[in-house]
Amino acid sequence: MKVLVANLGSTSLKWRLFDLSGGTERMLHKGGFERVTDYPKAIDDCLAQLKDAGQIDSEQDLAAVGFKTVIAKGLSGCVRLDEGAVKAMEAFNAIAPAHNPAYVSGVRLFAQRVPQVPLVGLFETAFYQWIPEAAQRYGVPEAWFEAGVRRWGFHGASHKFIAERSAELLGREDVANRARRLYVDSGKSAVQGPPLRVISLHLGGSSSITGILNGVAVGNSLGMSPQSGLPHNNRVGDLDSFAVPFAMRALGLSLDEVERQMCKEGGLKGLSGVSNDIRDIDAAAKSGDARAKRALDFFVHEARRWIGAYLVQLNGADAIVFTAGIGENRSEIRAGICSDLGHLGIELDPQVNAATRATEAVISTPRSAVRLMVIPTNEELVVAREVKRFLENI
Repeated sequence: MKVLVANLGSTSLKWRLFDLSGGTERMLHKGGFERVTDYPKAIDDCLAQLKDAGQIDSEQDLAAVGFKTVIAKGLSGCVRLDEGAVKAMEAFNAIAPAHNPAYVSGVRLFAQRVPQVPLVGLFETAFYQWIPEAAQRYGVPEAWFEAGVRRWGFHGASHKFIAERSAELLGREDVANRARRLYVDSGKSAVQGPPLRVISLHLGGSSSITGILNGVAVGNSLGMSPQSGLPHNNRVGDLDSFAVPFAMRALGLSLDEVERQMCKEGGLKGLSGVSNDIRDIDAAAKSGDARAKRALDFFVHEARRWIGAYLVQLNGADAIVFTAGIGENRSEIRAGICSDLGHLGIELDPQVNAATRATEAVISTPRSAVRLMVIPTNEELVVAREVKRFLENI
């Protein structure tokens, strides 16, 4: 079974082709295009590359095209992306303006190009379907909640991968199996041993932190939209609800301009005044730029705040896992987040941490009561697995 996983951006198309036949999980091909101006041609070129590489003879060799879709009105989980599902995504464009419009357009173009191939989406909200009701709520009128003003949670594919892989590395196959079967049996698979408590830090251009108990999420730092939680590359993160009307009145801004600045000029870019790329910000900070250093300090501060929240919610932690671009590669950020936590039984090994980059590793000392780990994420593999399960159950 060959599943093509397509990652759609407003001006980018990236893909990975997986073979999930006979119990195997092999990535056969990956590629991508940036600065895309002609999406139909980009899709044609993607399929042509797969043929030129000898991975498919025709589009009919694809069992499905899978998508890491973000959010839709009234939908979650792993679903067939028919026109009804696409319209449900379109209805929530305003919640994820940087993501949903690109996926809506891209899915429709794929449907035109490969009409006989099933298109299946795994929504980023899916991993949070079973969080406690208290973790879903804001203090708003019930009508607001019914309209969609609630904590949805995102980065579900990444955090689900960490739930599975961390359990495997910690020797808890019972929990790993529960996490694997989450969308099949709603997390009801039995767990034999003591509770496994994992805090997963997906830190990258977009960042979030999730608490995971026995393979199932208890909450996520991202709330109603991917705009919330930690500061992102150029998206604001958490913000007091009265900040928007205040800024509109004080600065004479329209609602559209406020939204644009929150999505394009905020986050690490707005804080640092340098860039939305943490590598540039770090270089500026090391050169003495005070705003750049403040941006890094704020990022670390917010990560520690959310770790603290989940340490309480989970009654401690067995592991804290770093993943995604910053989490996997920026040892100084990991060091800042883990500093001075000895009273919580958390002790980083500075030498191992400094030497670890984009590879699986334990970066805590042998004395640490909490295992500190780096695990490279694989969101596309999670999508491919769930698409396979979906096809097998229809």
